[in-house]
Amino acid sequence: MDVSALLACPLEPSRRAPRAGVSAEPGDGELVALALRGDSEAFAALVQRYDRAVYHLAYRTLHDVEEARDATQEAFFKAFRSLRTFKPGAKFSTWIFAIAYHACCDRLNRRKRYASEELPERADSAPGPEQQVVALDEASRLRAAIDALPEKYRTVVTLFHLQGRQYEEIAAVLGLPMGTVKTHLFRAKEQLRRLLSGTEVTE
Repeated sequence: MDVSALLACPLEPSRRAPRAGVSAEPGDGELVALALRGDSEAFAALVQRYDRAVYHLAYRTLHDVEEARDATQEAFFKAFRSLRTFKPGAKFSTWIFAIAYHACCDRLNRRKRYASEELPERADSAPGPEQQVVALDEASRLRAAIDALPEKYRTVVTLFHLQGRQYEEIAAVLGLPMGTVKTHLFRAKEQLRRLLSGTEVTE
């Protein structure tokens, strides 16, 4: 299978059209099994099913469109190369999110290693004219507040609130104890409330 051709274009999941001519969508496990038997369409279906969520996670973690696209492609390349290590009965979403998150962490570590100073944890709080107009919209204000969270909180909020993942899956993706996930989520909510109300945020 030529996976490079499959992932050649930057992934823009929201612009994809639904697959035509499919009467019943197979489950993730079935698609993995088909892909392992050489069915290129099966892996393409997995990419189409999860590229939006993976890109979203990568963008929220990296805060950079191009790096998020690259990390998304990297995650699917790694998933394809190690598809035989996927355990039957496991959740493909957990597996691909973990691969993507680790790819993003590697990129963040490279940034810190080669940058002259540490990355700021907060987004620039001085909006330009266009941002001031957009900020009037509640959804835009919420997205901006999430982007301003520290990375460890931003990732948990993205997985729990924006992608509807459960504590167990988030813990598996991030490699954290469930108690830590719950603590991060609680603190993230508190910081979001403060950010949205204009109150100073403290750790």
